[in-house]
Amino acid sequence: MVLSTQQPLLSRLLTVRRASESLIAPLEPEDLCLQGMADASPPKWHLAHTTWFFETFVLGPFQPDHRPADPRWGYLFNSYYETVGPRQPRPQRGLLSRPAIADVLAWRRRVDASLEQLFSAGEDRRWSGLVELGLQHEQQHQELLLMDLLDGFSRQPLEPCYRSDWEEAKEAPGSERRWLEHPGGLVEIGHASHHDSFHFDNEGPRHRVWLEPFALADRLVTNADYQQFITDGGYQRPELWMSEGWSLCQTKAWQAPRYWRREDPDAPWQWEFTLAGRQPLQPQRPVRHISWFEADAYARWAGARLPSEAEWELSARERSDELLQATGDLWQWTASPYRPYPGFQPAAGAVGEYNGKFMTSQFVLRGSSRLTPKGHSRLTYRNFFPPASRWMAAGLRLAR
Repeated sequence: MVLSTQQPLLSRLLTVRRASESLIAPLEPEDLCLQGMADASPPKWHLAHTTWFFETFVLGPFQPDHRPADPRWGYLFNSYYETVGPRQPRPQRGLLSRPAIADVLAWRRRVDASLEQLFSAGEDRRWSGLVELGLQHEQQHQELLLMDLLDGFSRQPLEPCYRSDWEEAKEAPGSERRWLEHPGGLVEIGHASHHDSFHFDNEGPRHRVWLEPFALADRLVTNADYQQFITDGGYQRPELWMSEGWSLCQTKAWQAPRYWRREDPDAPWQWEFTLAGRQPLQPQRPVRHISWFEADAYARWAGARLPSEAEWELSARERSDELLQATGDLWQWTASPYRPYPGFQPAAGAVGEYNGKFMTSQFVLRGSSRLTPKGHSRLTYRNFFPPASRWMAAGLRLAR
């Protein structure tokens, strides 16, 4: 599914809504409440939460004829909007066997019909921006649904397959890494306010950053590259790790990326768990599902470092033909803490809680992944996760 920005807003919205439901087509009813860990959410919850978002922030204020869901559902499907009200604890979303999926899908149809009715009188700037935000928000949850499902399936002894035709990130063309040099200097990054294309509030304002001369690797680190790190004792060498990362590595017994598999503790890593089930580990595909701590340790072992998000954005913009795998393969960890840009102001009201209040204790990832809906990524897009997180589709690119 590729969305065109020239496509009318209602058409794009309904396309996205249908795409969300298509994601559960390969699943069994028992899969829909699967929650493998506290950071994940069940597929049914994702479908319900995105519907709650439109009902709460668009239809409630602007469509008085809409018949809302049972008011108790707001408690079930609110995510983190404190100003809206209390909510089901995140680690317990897997307990929500009711409402049934048929009821959730019927609710989605009712919300979609009310949104179409809202558009029938013509677009209104009072709510069209909220609809766009809801559309982009739902695309984020499409990616989260697949990442969360992969985590849940990976914990099952039968290692279920989501889709047998699923393809992971591809190999970069050619075999030799190149370094893309940049002279640095005073540069601008961030979304420009005079551009009318959508962006999340954390992508702006556009601002100036001073960069020393730097170079970025033209491709992502591969499984074969990362295997050398493991073979050289990368998970047993504390000098390569940040203190918190080393503690986690020991406590959680990390020995390889999140979904690598082997037959016994002394055997080599030969397999990788994917949405297509267990698959042979492909040496030249980019390594994925590693934490920031692992990415940082690998970069130090390789005599390099992680790029800053400014270095990544500048290189992706100015050398797009040479910076391979910039988007569409894996999110890429950067060295940049997730903090507000100079002059950042969250939106007024509850939607202001969308990004701003998470700007602490996390790191920025750039690019997009195989799981990201087509047309959703931008060179200014700032994804963010805690440095210990490994279930996201994240890899790394070296800098120096």
